Amino acid sequence: MKRSKFTDSQIMDALKRVEASLPVPELCREAGISNATFYKWRAKYGGMDVSMMTRIKELEEENRRLKKMYIEEKLKAEIATEHLAKK
Repeated sequence: MKRSKFTDSQIMDALKRVEASLPVPELCREAGISNATFYKWRAKYGGMDVSMMTRIKELEEENRRLKKMYIEEKLKAEIATEHLAKK
């Protein structure tokens, strides 16, 4: 998974600066991001603080691991079923 070059606190700072009436194009120019990136951040993290943002990222990582474990177990079950069907 691609890692962001911006920290959680940098993202929150950018969102707060726009809330404090800094124009979005100016912020994007200063931060070196596109308007689309800013609006993705706002849609995903708007109204949160840094601790909530960190918690969401932890939950997303845990969800990714659990999905991987489920797929591996499902594959093992299919292999076992095929093996038993051959006998």
